[in-house]
Amino acid sequence: MRIEYVDLIEVALPLVSPFRISTGTMTARETFLLHVVTDAAEGWAEFAGDPDPGYYPEFAGAAEIVLRDFLLPGVLALPEPRVADLAPVFAAVRGNRLAKAALETALLDAELRSYGMSLGTFLGASREAVPVGVSVGIQDSVGELLDVVERYLAEGYARIKLKIAPGWDLEPVRAVRELFGNDLRLQVDANTAYTLGDAGHLRRLDEYDLLLIEEPLQEDDLYAHAQLQRRLTTPICLDESIHTARDAAAAIALDACRAINVKPARVGGYLEARRIHDLAGAHGVPVWCGGNLETGVGRAANLALAALPGFTLPGDLSASDRYFAEDLTEPFVLHHDLMRVPDGPGIGIDPRPDALDRHTVAVRRLHPRE
Repeated sequence: MRIEYVDLIEVALPLVSPFRISTGTMTARETFLLHVVTDAAEGWAEFAGDPDPGYYPEFAGAAEIVLRDFLLPGVLALPEPRVADLAPVFAAVRGNRLAKAALETALLDAELRSYGMSLGTFLGASREAVPVGVSVGIQDSVGELLDVVERYLAEGYARIKLKIAPGWDLEPVRAVRELFGNDLRLQVDANTAYTLGDAGHLRRLDEYDLLLIEEPLQEDDLYAHAQLQRRLTTPICLDESIHTARDAAAAIALDACRAINVKPARVGGYLEARRIHDLAGAHGVPVWCGGNLETGVGRAANLALAALPGFTLPGDLSASDRYFAEDLTEPFVLHHDLMRVPDGPGIGIDPRPDALDRHTVAVRRLHPRE
């Protein structure tokens, strides 16, 4: 297999409603797609980051430089750009896991398409459809929150995740639990908004029978998360703290978490995501697949991962219309509380040319260099 060209395609899709978390508010999905064309097949991937480093330390402009000037030259120097041979190339570049994940995914998509194999089959998926949840951002009022949750439950979502922050935690959680009852699968996500000094306050969430509280403290402090877990009965789930299988092993050993949100891009790609899945499963720790407001390109690949047997909690893999009036691909649709895993070769889906044209901001060829 030989790479013929690689394009970076900037896209911007307005969100159907603003999405607010403790670190800021998003009104559009602005990112890029990586399109790798080989002499055997083509591959697609979506960069999971944003134009700025407000959530992830990586951002689109920096990732483009890393891809163009460091990762791609290393891949092009290989006899063939096989995913099994990427480890030494990626090891030569520290960090930059979002950029690595985009390139790994695009190459993996092309390679699997050349074999006629789906990503789910390659990873070891055990299901044709997976239960999915929905993430509900911070609202302007509790009344608005209750209306939003009621609508998502009517649409069939299997689990509700509430974004929380200091000043927006106990009251919204209490209101949702009281209105929708104890049978609702409910969890919360703090996006690192609290400190260990808030342990007494967070402990009050225990009375609401939550599935978990996600990433309450700073991402680089496993010790503090372990201290907090000792004071809570609600399981702590780590997200931003887990970048590698080594991080997952350390967190489990410290009892800093009792569930893990596996975002493939955050950990450098689907191969490392599968390692974390395997490690967590060996220790009896449930995992679930998180999201970054992906278009259908990123969502397709995440669904394949979420179909692995250890993903026992519903992931943040909502239907296309949760975020976009028009997706880049054929829309993903919820059937009751399930979403089908694409079973075509590679990620199993392509951008629709008309939709891609409408939402493309710029196209730059990374290889061959012009």
